[in-house]
Amino acid sequence: MQFGMIISDVPRDVDPIEQFDGILRQVEAGQRNGLTHFVIGQHFLYGDLRWLQPVPLLARLAAEIDDHVRLGATVLLAPKYHPVILAEELATLDIVTRGRLDIGLGLGYRTEEFDLMNVPFNKRVSLFDECLDIMKLCWAMEDFDYHGQHWQIQGATPHIQCVQQPHPPIWMGAHSRKGARRAGRVGDRFIIPPEYDIHEMRVRLGIMAAGFAERGKPMGHQPLRRNAFVGATNEEAISNFVELSKDRYLTYARKELDILDEEALMGNFFEEVKGSVAVGTAQQVIDHFTEVARELPIDPFVVKPQWPEMPIDEVIDYLDTMGREVIPALAEVPPMPVEDIPASLAPVADEVAEALEAM
Repeated sequence: MQFGMIISDVPRDVDPIEQFDGILRQVEAGQRNGLTHFVIGQHFLYGDLRWLQPVPLLARLAAEIDDHVRLGATVLLAPKYHPVILAEELATLDIVTRGRLDIGLGLGYRTEEFDLMNVPFNKRVSLFDECLDIMKLCWAMEDFDYHGQHWQIQGATPHIQCVQQPHPPIWMGAHSRKGARRAGRVGDRFIIPPEYDIHEMRVRLGIMAAGFAERGKPMGHQPLRRNAFVGATNEEAISNFVELSKDRYLTYARKELDILDEEALMGNFFEEVKGSVAVGTAQQVIDHFTEVARELPIDPFVVKPQWPEMPIDEVIDYLDTMGREVIPALAEVPPMPVEDIPASLAPVADEVAEALEAM
């Protein structure tokens, strides 16, 4: 199994140079401890938290990574971009990374973000669809015209060719089952959010597989974000994880991520999230990841080392602990054989069929 990490946001009062230097330290420590993927999400006008923007940051990090390591944006909020600008920036980034780029795309879920940027929230699906269509036309390196609901392009001649052909892998990000359906229809991989247990992940992968089947595309391994924390004892790990992460989960719930229920999180936080996190002793964390790898076609796992208010030295300690106590053991665990993937999704076939019929 491979491991990666997501580069996180930090409180706005952290000095931005300090934030960037901390990211460089995390990339160095992550590679030293066996990580092979570094990804970053995206928000705009995010208030008390700061996200550094993915495209320029990943271009800088390309100078820091080893030849076998990949960089990814998970996810870029495609409906807020002009598709030609996004296509050319990402093609350039694929060149800068020497073909080691994964492109994560999503709709976005914060209405406030859309309102502030004067982008209609209720049009985000059609904006996304047209954006992806036009980007693929740009990456095909052939003259094209495009006549859509939102974009009209006549006589376009693309000029920046991706290193990866026909384009970098497209990781679709989504929290809804409809998003998993979209991933199956137009994406290459589905970056599974960290909030789901094995059953719900299996359903969403089954929905995605249906879209792949319609295209005649084989189902491969999918990346999974998983929040993890190792402690000397189970109790210590839970206590530290709750202290570090609870406020962040509540922030997401308050920022319109409707898969999280603020009242339930306030009531008994760890009981609410324990089915979707790898928290405990090193062996318990290894067992959790091993079970997921045995049950589902997952590779890589993507963990979150940094939480708001967490000093950078603690983040580096986290990465060193994972590299010393968890990652070597899981490096010996093979991903599910490709030929076993259909059987792994079969237990939820009826539920998947019902979900597809309801869409």
